[in-house]
Amino acid sequence: MSDDVQALFEAATTAMGRAYAPYSNFPVGAAIRSSSGAIYAGCNVENAAYPQGWCGETSAIAAMVSAGDREIAEVLVVSMAEGIATCCGGCRQKLREFAPLDTLIHVCGPEGVKAVFTLDELLPLSFGPEQLAGR
Repeated sequence: MSDDVQALFEAATTAMGRAYAPYSNFPVGAAIRSSSGAIYAGCNVENAAYPQGWCGETSAIAAMVSAGDREIAEVLVVSMAEGIATCCGGCRQKLREFAPLDTLIHVCGPEGVKAVFTLDELLPLSFGPEQLAGR
């Protein structure tokens, strides 16, 4: 694992350890590297009133935007799933708002990277901000 991916993995793993997941018992951590090079992490935060909770990716995006960054360069998501647990559909669209289609998304378990996808592979033929340009 490269040093850049390792830094994302450590941030996401720390965030996963702070997840609030009393209903699903499925903690998730996410880390985003912005185009500025900064790393923003988030975890899932569940709520008894579904669907009011937040996914880890959503929390990381919110941290990035709150800090003033607007472009995602790389994403890493970690969970305890035995198989590959990619971003949900809603998070794929949220990532699309801030990330180019060739953005790498690393999907991990506690042992490390299990698979790497581009955003375009996870959300083909997507609708993004450029479709609304000039409106």
